[in-house]
Amino acid sequence: MKTLTLSDADMIVLAVQDEIRRSAEARYDHRLHGLLLVAQGMSCRQVARLLGAAPATVASWVHCFERSGLAGLAEGERSGRPPRLSPAQLQQVGQVLRQPPSAVGLSGPWDGKTLSAYVQQEFQVGLGVRQAQRLFHQLGFRLRKPRGVIASADPARQAEYKKNS
Repeated sequence: MKTLTLSDADMIVLAVQDEIRRSAEARYDHRLHGLLLVAQGMSCRQVARLLGAAPATVASWVHCFERSGLAGLAEGERSGRPPRLSPAQLQQVGQVLRQPPSAVGLSGPWDGKTLSAYVQQEFQVGLGVRQAQRLFHQLGFRLRKPRGVIASADPARQAEYKKNS
């Protein structure tokens, strides 16, 4: 059989590895393939080189399988990074967001920068602007840009600037 080659194989390897990391089912299948290769006589080091994993990781898969069977290869619960604000602090932020920023000594509308400044001022916890924006969504708020309203504008001139007239 003719040997096949892939154009830009290095990029393809990286893309496939990213795809495996993205899905819990793909990670499970990846572990199954590693276990199968070890069961067929390959060393953990060989399997690790072939699958792009660390030898200790492959050995861990084998030990988990021997201890718990196929359930040992299933995706476990990941604790992740602990939250920087306690539930009580999050509740307080939610209550404060229902008031204008001036109520807590800040100016402008509620946005990522303003919320970040409030959290720093109130709890001495530094949040980036993007994280503060995520916090809005986590608490059930939407970020809306304020639109300027001209109180006594000429209706004829307003019609000229409307998108859909």
